[in-house]
Parts: sequence; structure tokens; C-alpha cells
Amino acid sequence: MTGAGCPGPADPAALRELLLAVQRGERSVDDALAQLRDRPLRPAAEDLGFAVVDHDRARRCGFPEVVFCQGKSPADAAAIAAAILARSDRVLLTRASPEHAAAVCARLPQAQWHERARCIAVHPAGQPQRGRVAVVCAGTADLPVADEAAVTLRTAGNRVEQFTDVGVAGLHRLIARLDPIARANVVVAVAGMEGALPSVLAGLIASPVIAVPTSVGYGASFGGLTALLAMLNSCAAGVAVVNIDNGFGAGYLASLVNLRSSAEEPTR
Repeated sequence: MTGAGCPGPADPAALRELLLAVQRGERSVDDALAQLRDRPLRPAAEDLGFAVVDHDRARRCGFPEVVFCQGKSPADAAAIAAAILARSDRVLLTRASPEHAAAVCARLPQAQWHERARCIAVHPAGQPQRGRVAVVCAGTADLPVADEAAVTLRTAGNRVEQFTDVGVAGLHRLIARLDPIARANVVVAVAGMEGALPSVLAGLIASPVIAVPTSVGYGASFGGLTALLAMLNSCAAGVAVVNIDNGFGAGYLASLVNLRSSAEEPTR
């Protein structure tokens, strides 16, 4: 792991332009080598004083570092987002408040505030969407967590279909939408209360199911613990479980599965 100040990857855009210049015959190989020697590679980590930004995350993991806003001041969240976007084509901030959104959007006018998801995102205009991920939500009260998963997935370049209010209390609603859900490469299933939705889905479809317990429910739900334990104890195979209310974690994992498994060409 590269530390602050250690040499890291060069700026991809600048390096690409240099290599293209060599290819076009505008620069010699020796000239390009000399330029690389004279201009040290940018550090993989940038120390902002209050935070150290990991600029190498996208190369290692396929997605830039994500900013968790809870506990950060709006100004600090905006500064971190600007630093990430200076060397990346996208940035995602989660658990953001309206105050975080105001600070980030003032500094990055291209940023989009997704209020219900509590996310702020910037991604390339016209970004191709690959594969297919279904985000299935048991009830409308679970939508903030489901939307967080969906925003994460779209920012990472996944094609997303959302299915809302299809919990097991009205099983006919789920059955009516089962065919399009089953066509997804991976399914994110978000549910509170007793958390039965992921088990039911995993018993009906061949796609992997990423279960997200939510803190929605009456007292005996224990803030999502009941749903979490139900999902962990699912008798249906093919269910993986993330932490309570962790829509971001589910979206990130689903993206890794979808983008690696999808053989489709990008479509807009």
C-alpha cells in the first residue's frame, strides 16, 4: 500500500497524451523518457491536513475513494470531493446532509444531490451503463437505503432497474415482477421488519442476492437486528448479507459482481 508522498501512478490523461504524441511521431521515445524523469510521478496519496486522499484506489479497486460525510464538516467533505475529482472522472459522497450538499455543489457545480439516498455524485456525462442489476425494495420506508445502493451502482457505470414495494406481505406484487428481476446479473434486496424478502427471492431466481437489512420496523425489530439475523440465517442458498442500512456496501459489491460477469457491450 502506497503511503503519503510515495511515488504513485502518473496522471492517466497526461500519460495517455504523451504516449499518443510518441505514437504520432511528434515526440521521440528518448524525449518521452526524459520528460517522465524530469516530472516526478504524482503521489498516490494527497495529504490535505485533515484527510489523506487515496488517489490510487481506482487503479487497485476499480472505483475512486468514496467520501463518507457523516461526522465531517461540509467544508471538509467538499474539499475532499474536489481533490478526488481533480484526478478522477467521478466522485461519490454518502450519508450526506443538505448542508454537505450545499457545500459540495457550490464547489463542484456538476455534482448531483440525491436527497432521499443522502448521496452526492459526479460521473461522466453520457456514461455507458453495463450489465443489469436489480435493486428490489420491500417497502417504501426502505427506499432511502435502496436509493443509496442504486446511486452507488449508477455512479460506477451499472445499468440499474429498481422494483419498489414488493415485500412478502403482498407476495403477488413480487411474483408479478419476478421475470425482469430474474434477468439481472445480481439482485440487491432491501428489507426491514422480519427481513424475509431476500430468502424468498433467492428461492425463486438463479442470480446472486445481496441482502440489505434496514432499521425499519417496530420495537422487536431492534433497529434492524432482527432482519440482519434472519438474512444471515436464510435457508436459501445464494444470499450474501451486508450491514444494517448499508446500501452503499451492497451497491459496491453488486457492481463488482455485475461488471465482472457482464459480457455485454456498453449501451447508453
